[in-house]
Amino acid sequence: MASCPTAFFCNHAATAAPWSSSRTGTRRSFCRRSSVKATINAKLDQKTSLQYKKLGDSDLVISEITLGTMTFGEQNTEKEAHEILSYAFENGINALDTAEAYPIPMKKETQGSTDRFISSWLKSQPRDKVILATKIAGYSEMASYLRDNATVLRVDAANIKESVEKSLKRLGTDYIDLIQIHWPDRYAPLFGAYSYDFSKWRPSVPFVEQLKAFQKLIDEGKVRYIGVSNETSYGVMEFVHAAKVEGLPKIVSIQNSYSLLVRTRFEIDLVEVCHPKNYNIGLLAYSPLGGGSLTGKYIDINSEAAKKGRLNLFPGYMERYNKSIAREATIKYIETAKKHGLTPVQLALGFARDRPFVTSSIVGATSVNQLKEDIDAFLLTERPLPPEVVADIEDIFKRYKDPTIL
Repeated sequence: MASCPTAFFCNHAATAAPWSSSRTGTRRSFCRRSSVKATINAKLDQKTSLQYKKLGDSDLVISEITLGTMTFGEQNTEKEAHEILSYAFENGINALDTAEAYPIPMKKETQGSTDRFISSWLKSQPRDKVILATKIAGYSEMASYLRDNATVLRVDAANIKESVEKSLKRLGTDYIDLIQIHWPDRYAPLFGAYSYDFSKWRPSVPFVEQLKAFQKLIDEGKVRYIGVSNETSYGVMEFVHAAKVEGLPKIVSIQNSYSLLVRTRFEIDLVEVCHPKNYNIGLLAYSPLGGGSLTGKYIDINSEAAKKGRLNLFPGYMERYNKSIAREATIKYIETAKKHGLTPVQLALGFARDRPFVTSSIVGATSVNQLKEDIDAFLLTERPLPPEVVADIEDIFKRYKDPTIL
């Protein structure tokens, strides 16, 4: 990621293959499911319900799936968004994640549509039954339109206050359960960039100043808890330290990308920092399906499913999943899923579901059918994944460690 994380606008989050998965728009199906002999069968007769965990040090008890909403207003109409939201909450999901920058890709013309769609749905819901998470944009020279009078976005007191006030108004609520810093104010290698460029260091808003601004909003009853997103171990530790020394609110969550294709960054050191016995910061794992790549729909790039997928609809968007050996790794994971009688979605979501440090996986969908498949993958796939499946996953991981960076 360059010095301005706005490359994320078109470079954030799929393959029909030995197994054809069409996971697009309003339709999603597995063409050869009936021919697959399940050695580890999804236990259709043992459907239970989603599980729930406390999010870090907070009092929020969150479902193991959080509904991602970044397609609302870009790929989804308001009616479709309401159908997806209703299905999610009728089937055990109790949290949704939005952002002031949504929908994605970020555009001035559509900005705020996601929140407005959520707001019109939220009016008919008991507010205390919905865990509402949103995000304030980090440093950006390209998204100044998010503020009334700004040339550069910063995570300072004025920006934080304006962001939260506008989010509350768009969402039609008087409080936000979890406000997260979407990406840092300081320079950090993000969204596919994995090495730190010394030349891109810049002065940043002090961590204490950021926390003091959030403290004021908490005191006013407008925010309940705070978290970070796309953050590093350095950032997490600085926030925790500042909170401890200054008596300010501690972050309770981190929202980072985590999937079969993106593991190393979190597993090497962030998992230790966030461990319940250390600083107890809950991971909200976004893109557990690798931006859709782990569904298998992009293996045949000329298929209808691939053509309708986000990676093709928005050129440059999360291109790291296409322009890397991630495609090779994806094929290996799809073959492993088939070997064990699982769908690619069941393998990918089952993996994220079972990781002890994942509090909730953020799953987005452009149709109710997609969302149903995702929820079913959590409920119907053997819990935890059997040792032989995990062993095959680890064998692939040894050969393809975070293949999106190569």
